[in-house]
Amino acid sequence: MSKKLLIVDDEDDIREFAKSFFRKRDIDVATASGGQEALDIVAREQPDLILLDITMEDMTGVEVLRQLRADKNDVKVIMVTGVEDTEVINEANSWGIKGYVHKPLVLEELEKIVLTELHADT
Repeated sequence: MSKKLLIVDDEDDIREFAKSFFRKRDIDVATASGGQEALDIVAREQPDLILLDITMEDMTGVEVLRQLRADKNDVKVIMVTGVEDTEVINEANSWGIKGYVHKPLVLEELEKIVLTELHADT
């Protein structure tokens, strides 16, 4: 059974690029353009890992993360950020994330962290 990855980013090109990249690696990929859509998909599809953008219009990635944890969902989360904000990073860490990747995305780095986390418990 293939692993499920949810990519949450408000930039279409990033979502589509990452989706195509991971589908070629036999990973089942879903995408969401915002926080509420992501929460709906998580409830319905139970992904193994979420790539979660911090800066989005409807909800921040940290707000999505906080809601997941409030719902007792301990899905693995990797935050994606284009900004260096120590306060935000510290708060995300306090909610139990697996790591960070920075924009612009470096595919080798992204692939390594995603595949490591998806196969960590198999």
